[in-house]
Parts: sequence; structure tokens; C-alpha cells
Amino acid sequence: MSKLINFRPFKDFLRSGQIGGIILMLAVIISLIIANSPWREGFTHILEFQIGKNVGNVQLRYPLELWINDGLMAVFFLLVGLEIKREILEGELSSPKKAAMPVFAALGGMLIPAGIFLLINGGSETSHGWGIPMATDIAFALAIISLLGKRVPTSLKIFLAALAIVDDLGAILVIAIFYTSEVHLDQLLYSGIILALLTAFNLLGVKKLIFYIIPGFFLWYFVHHSGIHATIAGVLLAFTIPTNPVKATSPLEKLEHSLTAPVNYFIMPIFALANTNIHFEDGMVQGLASSLGLGIIGGLVLGKTIGITLFSYLSVKLGFASLPSRSGWKHIIGLGMLGGIGFTMSVFIALLSFDQPEFQAEAKFSILIASLIAGISGYLFLNSLYKKRLKKILVHKNC
Repeated sequence: MSKLINFRPFKDFLRSGQIGGIILMLAVIISLIIANSPWREGFTHILEFQIGKNVGNVQLRYPLELWINDGLMAVFFLLVGLEIKREILEGELSSPKKAAMPVFAALGGMLIPAGIFLLINGGSETSHGWGIPMATDIAFALAIISLLGKRVPTSLKIFLAALAIVDDLGAILVIAIFYTSEVHLDQLLYSGIILALLTAFNLLGVKKLIFYIIPGFFLWYFVHHSGIHATIAGVLLAFTIPTNPVKATSPLEKLEHSLTAPVNYFIMPIFALANTNIHFEDGMVQGLASSLGLGIIGGLVLGKTIGITLFSYLSVKLGFASLPSRSGWKHIIGLGMLGGIGFTMSVFIALLSFDQPEFQAEAKFSILIASLIAGISGYLFLNSLYKKRLKKILVHKNC
């Protein structure tokens, strides 16, 4: 049987990501309005409201904010993990030639921003936030590039999605390795047993998703109590979900299709609503010039553009990859600018980086400003390329 890729989940992912990005923007605006209104304290009390129940040694009573950041975001990471696995097996990352440029670009888009941040913050109490400017927000980035429509090549949109997926994988590894404070080996052992069971189901050809989802809840619980951030459980679960190389819809594609809309329309906006609540105060704008603010803005706005463009150039010049069809190096520069939209994952890493509320607020405000600069500049730059190309075509026709 010939190997045929089922493109429907990828199309759903792109379409939902575009609309989801717009909903995400609205959630950010609403969160900022609430944070600077008389409803601020009431909203804070809602986020602190305890939900769940502790039964014996089983602890499941936590504030609403933790359920959002550790529970709902685990589902977000599950979707990301599913997308990463499918792209590795049958998509844009399925062969060295296909994967080379997105992987190189994502690597540059992580190393250079982190380097810029550490150059500014090295040795200070904010140096632990070096992972903040490493991430690209796939929903926001796809939403911006979708606004350009046919003014950018379709191959460039696919490249951006693949780059952001590799970027997410890098961010997941960074969270797992560098943002885990204390590990409880007994809980980690239980997590390993559940993961082994899920892997065995996969190897034995078990296709029904219920046999993965139910153990997945236990996996989340044990990972959460192990000290490793609970969202990692979503990625681990995703890698055990079975897929196939043929056109028929696999369990992985089925689950991905089911999760795409809830994640983009509900989970990510709820996360933004709960975590973008920045209360504007005197001196906050001046705080953008602090080492933390400069590190984040410099990393996302300059570091992403330089890193993505430079490493993409190296991948082509070294013969590992070729440019996306119908695109040039200026398109890659514009794409690098959009890579600086680091909202959701950057805010998530900022919350893990700092316990101090003042650092969290400063980091979130800097991420918001940097993402706005990156999104607007990337849109305007790519749009200007289209206008210049259109002008040349019209001049050529009139000659």
C-alpha cells in the first residue's frame, strides 16, 4: 500500500490556529481591561478559589489558576505533542531534507534570543528567565500570517508552522530540564510505570483512545507530584498515541482533530485571560528599560529575527536544505520577525522562572510589548514585499 499523508488534521490545525489567534488577542485585551478596572480584586479571588478534593494521600484540591496552568495547559501540550509526532513521522519533519531548515531555524531562534537575554541579565537575580524569549507562539504567529492571505506563499505558512512546532519541542525540553526544582523519585517511578503501560498498548496495536486517555490522567497526577511540571505529561502521552503512514485516519489524527478547536478556542484564551492580567502602574514603561525588560524585548524582537534568518541561511549554504518554494531571503527575515511573537509559551516560562510578583508582571508586560512589535513589524515587512513585487509586475506589464 502506498504511503499517503492525511492532510486534514494539518489543515484543521492551521485553520483553527488562525481563528484561535484572533480569539487569543481578544482574551488578552479583556484580561488587561479587567486588571485595570474595579473588577481586578474580584477576578483575583476567582483565580485563587480552591477547586477539587483531597482524599487520603490523593491531593486534588488546588486554586483555579493552578488548574488552568497545570491542568488545561497539559491538554495544550498534548496537542503540541501530537502535532510534533505526526510531523516527525509523516509531515514537514519526516526526512532530514524536509526537517533541516525548520530545525535549524528553530535552533537559531532559541539560542540567539537566550544568548541576548543572558548577555544583558547574566549574573543578576533575573538571569533565570533566559528561557522566556526562546518561544514562538504558534497561534498568534499563524493568525498574523493568515491576515496576509495570498500575499505570502503557502509554503511560508507551512514553514512557520513547522518552525513553531520544533520551537515548542525545544521549549518543552527547556521546561523539563531547567525549570524543574525538586524531583520526587517515587512519583517519577509511578509515572514511568504508566508510561511503560501506554507504550505497551501502542506496541500491541491497541487503537481505542480510551485505553490511552484514562491512564493519561494518572500520568498527569504522578508527573505533577514528581516535581516535573505537569504539562510534560501531555507531551509524554502524545508520543504513545498510535498513528499510521496511510491515508486512513489514525488514532493520533482523530485525537488531534478533536483537540484542535477546544485548545485554540477555549484553553489558550482561558490561559491568556488568567495570566495576562497586568495592572498598569507608574514606572512600568520605564521598567522596559530594565535588564529583564531589555533582555526579553531584545531576545524576542532582535534575537528571533537574527537567529531564524542566520541559521536558515546556514542550513541552505551548507546544503542541508532549500528555501520554501516561491520565497526568498527577505521572506525568511519577515518570518523571523513573526517568530518574535512569544506570547503564550513565553508567559508560561516567565511564571516558572520567577516567584516574585513584580518580576512576573514586568516579564509579562515586556513579552506583550515585544510580541506587539514583532507581530506588527513582521506583518508590515511581509506586506511591503508583496506590494513591491506587485509594483514590479505592473511596471513590467506596462512596458
